[in-house]
Parts: sequence; C-alpha cells; structure tokens
Amino acid sequence: MNKNSNQKIITQILCIAWLIFTLFPLYWIFVTSFKSPIAVTGGPTYLPWIDFEPTLNAWHDAFSGSRGDFFATFFNSVWISVAASLIAVVFGSMAAYALVRFTFKVRLLAGVVFAASGMSCYILAKEIFDWKDTTSMGFAFLCALILSVTSNRLPLPGPILRNNDVVFWFVSQRMMPPIVSAFALYMLYSKIGKDSGIRLLDSFAGLTLCYVAFSLPLVVWLMRDFFESLPIEVEEAALVDDVPRWRIFLEIVIPMAKPGLVAVTMITIGFVWNEFLFALILTTGDWQTLPVLLSGQNSYRGDEWWAIAVANIIAIAPMLIITILLGRMMRSGLMLGSIR
Repeated sequence: MNKNSNQKIITQILCIAWLIFTLFPLYWIFVTSFKSPIAVTGGPTYLPWIDFEPTLNAWHDAFSGSRGDFFATFFNSVWISVAASLIAVVFGSMAAYALVRFTFKVRLLAGVVFAASGMSCYILAKEIFDWKDTTSMGFAFLCALILSVTSNRLPLPGPILRNNDVVFWFVSQRMMPPIVSAFALYMLYSKIGKDSGIRLLDSFAGLTLCYVAFSLPLVVWLMRDFFESLPIEVEEAALVDDVPRWRIFLEIVIPMAKPGLVAVTMITIGFVWNEFLFALILTTGDWQTLPVLLSGQNSYRGDEWWAIAVANIIAIAPMLIITILLGRMMRSGLMLGSIR
C-alpha cells in the first residue's frame, strides 16, 4: 500500500471520527427525549430497546401543554423570524446596492448637527410646548433629520465620511452589546404604549421591528459583498438605453442577486430564531418565542432532561432544515459569490 493510500485512509478515519463527534450531541438529545425519568437518572444509556425501553411521555407532556404552550411559541417564532427577515432583507438589500453603486459624502459636522438639534428640539418641545415624550421625540427626530440633511449640503469644514465609513457604521451596530439597547427599547415601547395607546410591548409589531433593526447590519454587510461581485456592464448597458434606476434594480439586479437574497434571508432567519435577550425583555406571554420558553423548562423538581431534550429538538429542527438547504445550495453552486 503506497503513501497516498495510507494518507487517504487516515483522512477518512479522521473525517468519520469528526462526524461522530459532531453528531453525537444531536443523537444524545434525540434518544434522551424518549427516555423515562428512571432511564435518565439511573446512569448513561445509549441504545433504545437494548439499554432502555423508549417512551413517548416527554413528547406527550410537551404537546399537551403541561410544559408550556409549544405550539403557540413555535408559531410565534416562525411568524416573527420570517417577517423580520423579509423586511430586513428588502430594506437592507436596497441600502447595500446604494452603497455599492452610488457615492456618498456625509460630513461629520452634519452628524453633530443631527445630535445637537435633536436634543435641543426635544427639550424645546417638552419645556415650552409641554408635549408628551413620544410626540417630542418624533418632533425632535424630524427636525434633526431635516437640519442634518440640509447642513450636509453646505461646505462645512471637517472630515467627510464616505461609503466604507457608512458600511462600518452599519456593522458597528452589532458590536454594541444588545443589553445596552434592550432596556432602552423597553422604556421606549412602554412610553409609546402609555402616550398613544399603541401596544408594542409583547406584540408582533414591536418584536418584529426590533429584530429588523437588529438584522439590518448583517444584511447590509453580506448583500454589499454580493452586489460588488455582480457585473456592472449589464447595468451600464441598461443606463445607455435610458432605463430608470428602479427598473434596473428590480428587473436586472434582483434576479441576478436571487441566490444571495435567499442565502442571506436564511441566515437572518437563523439569527432571529435563536435570539433570546430581546424576546425575554420585550415579551411577557402572548408573543413569547421558543428561546424564552426553553429557558424556563427547569421545574421545581430540578432539571428534567427528558423534557428539556424534547424542547430542544423542537427548537433546533427548523435550523437543521435551513442548514441542510444552505449546504445543498453551496454544493450545487447556487450561492456562488453570494458570501465571500
């Protein structure tokens, strides 16, 4: 047996060992969900009908509602993940395309004007006009936006931020610990509910909007790299024929970018599906998601691993499907160039 054959056999053995190492936790969760309490607490057992007698009691408890409403929380996670991901991909892809095909010049002093005018207008609305907090914030944001955009057109001194700086600003939003904005969002949603009667806490709209903002930096970052890999000659030919930019984007760029859009949508769904902190703080019951329900599976009797295993299988099954689909797309070349 030659040297290449030995290396091939060793490589195959190592790959099989790594496969067993990575799949064993999934197998362990799966078999644990069919164990009785005695089979779990009596020592490690591995093979059903050989080491232990499988039972469906843990699954029955989960779907009967005695361990929490898995059906409601599962579909809450589905609706919120899909809606937030689609909205984030729609707006994020437009922002990413603009950052690739257009040149932006944002004066740093215009940002200072935005911050200063926003605080000034808020204080003005509160102290002089005695408006409510939410009305004052809306007024301050509108005034700050108009003043900053207007001042950005003036020849102000100081640094000028360009496309790469704007992209870095987007990505930097994910560098901030989520706990910093979670409590601020809770206070904002609570104020809006009290002042206007619009319910955002423990609501589909409130959690979806939160996850849209949470996902936008990721979408802009990934889709920008994909749009940069698309050939610009097709768009230039359409511009020569006097085709409007919006038609170029919808009828030329989007069809070419479809593999990237699908991939980024799946990745974004995965991020939203597994998010825990915002769902914990912004929901109380009606729109609770699976990660929050999973965190409460410990009972007063201790860790009931058979029930926790069932809950984990329900939570990870959709992500396994998405991972398999992404893997097949990568192997078939459908995502070529979508993620660098």
